[in-house]
Amino acid sequence: MTARYTEADLRRAAAAGIRAPSLHNSQPWLFRLHDGGIEVLADTSRQLAVADRAGWALRVACGAATFNARLALAVAGTPAEVTLRPPDSAPEVMARLTPAEQRPATYREQDLCAAIPHRFSNRRPFWPNPVPSELRALLIEAARAEAGWLDLLVGMTALSGFAEIAQSADRVLRRNPRYQAELFSWAHSDTALDGVPVTAGAPSPEPQDLLPTRSFAEHRRAPGRDFEPEPLVAILGTAGDRAVDQLQAGQALQRVLLTATDAGLASSMISQPIEVPAAREQLRRSLGRFGTPQMALRIGYGQPGQPTLRRDVAEVIVD
Repeated sequence: MTARYTEADLRRAAAAGIRAPSLHNSQPWLFRLHDGGIEVLADTSRQLAVADRAGWALRVACGAATFNARLALAVAGTPAEVTLRPPDSAPEVMARLTPAEQRPATYREQDLCAAIPHRFSNRRPFWPNPVPSELRALLIEAARAEAGWLDLLVGMTALSGFAEIAQSADRVLRRNPRYQAELFSWAHSDTALDGVPVTAGAPSPEPQDLLPTRSFAEHRRAPGRDFEPEPLVAILGTAGDRAVDQLQAGQALQRVLLTATDAGLASSMISQPIEVPAAREQLRRSLGRFGTPQMALRIGYGQPGQPTLRRDVAEVIVD
């Protein structure tokens, strides 16, 4: 008899999936049972019309949600075989998870699954404590395990080169009034279940800041004070840039983020140089990499915080 996932499995997968990151916390995913499998669907009504016209951020987010769902199912004892963009399905189907042979979860799966509710974007300045080499190696291996690559920028020359690209991309985006309006439409000061609360924003940028930030609010700091001295910046990428590659990038991104969380590290994403095509190509050339950058990350040790709210599981499960 062919194994089939149940409604309980669907809720378990969706409850983990909704904790994935997404641009502006737009949460562009849905989940459903289909022929005994669980499908992750793109919720195109939540695709950002200005920042994500091509759907790159939506697909990365759905890939990250797929990875979370995989972990939840594995820890429950029935891991999934994952097919990205199944050829026999509708365009909105991003991934199909079908039951594999039952087995106990590995220790790594248990650790990463336990990190899901504790992962969040920390936009505050990080402490100067360096990330140890053994943790850097773990992050690189996490990306590799999901068919991605992760380049850590070592030294001020590499960091300054990236910062110039990122700041240039940020200026391009800031000059677009529609982009800015969309950005602030996702910021809120109440208990909305999506978007970014103003309390989770970074302090307002200063001219001397090395990296661009999205403050989402007016968090002031002393003029002339550096945001942080020398953060660890990582670039995550994939071999290609097809829709399936972007979904794979989402899985690799989430494994890296959960690995960082499990190790006690904080992280946030720097998407500006990915959102601007010219900056993305400039970044690719600067890395000397075959493949496509899919996300830039800032990683370090930071002050405690808490995850942003998510929509209820019942709202993201469809028939």
